Amino acid sequence: METRTDGMLSVVAPAMNEQDNVPRLCAAIRSVMENAGIPYELIVVDDGSRDATWAAVLEESRKDPRVRGVSFSRNFGKESAIFAGLAEARGACAAVIDSDLQFPPETLAEMYAVWRADEADIVEGRKRARQKESLTYKLFSKTFYRLLRAMSGVDLDNMCDFKLMDRRIVDDLNAMPERQTFFRALSDWPGYRKKEVLFTVAERSSGRSKFTPVKLVRLALGAISSFSAAPLQLVTGAGCVSFLLAAALAIFTLCFPFAEHANELFCWTAVILLALAAILMIALGVVGFYLARIYEEVKGRPRWIVARRTDR
Repeated sequence: METRTDGMLSVVAPAMNEQDNVPRLCAAIRSVMENAGIPYELIVVDDGSRDATWAAVLEESRKDPRVRGVSFSRNFGKESAIFAGLAEARGACAAVIDSDLQFPPETLAEMYAVWRADEADIVEGRKRARQKESLTYKLFSKTFYRLLRAMSGVDLDNMCDFKLMDRRIVDDLNAMPERQTFFRALSDWPGYRKKEVLFTVAERSSGRSKFTPVKLVRLALGAISSFSAAPLQLVTGAGCVSFLLAAALAIFTLCFPFAEHANELFCWTAVILLALAAILMIALGVVGFYLARIYEEVKGRPRWIVARRTDR
């Protein structure tokens, strides 16, 4: 393995329908790496694109052997694309960057300098400022990060997938058997020394975001269930509250004449029964969600299928 004085940097770039951005990304990273004198390889993972993304990867690979590419047989999602790229990485360290150039390639040189100086094993990019986002997206993001921090203790506020990791962390991640992953938090789980580098998120070079509200909700639910069993404990807490309400209703029935408070008692009984029914249905949903994730893990299907490579 290379030492930190001469280590190669493997840059992993997931791409889905980024035919216009792939050439720009390759050119930008080539310029940054050559100016900084950093030996590198760029691994572009085509996540089942429906445009000419793979053709762009092939062309860039033909012009520059430092550019390598793998193409999935279908869309497996960004998480799978990231881990597939890390599995292909050969460098002494590896970094993950988006293909839309919202994460500035210039920051990679700063991250590499921190790693090379042996100041940290994980160099994380923290957003200094964000691009324009809708109020709904900002509210969703804040709510998700606060819930994740409260339930699991993992603080990812203003963090992202843009980070550089030492070879040891890459090997640890590649050795993890779980198939439902959340890279942003999972890369933080092994520990090791960390240091943050601030950067400003740029506007997309071309195209539009691939994340829909439904995908964001699925990602949030998957992340919380991967790092916390708190939702299951919340169900237990709701059961305790229901028991206290039932006890209060029983005391009310025993202490006051039924005839004088018949209507009031009936209304409270109906409310409590409906609340209990709602709690039971939510509890079944939470338990069912965790069971579904266990079922997906037990099946043991591969996280991705590589259909094509630039070196074949």
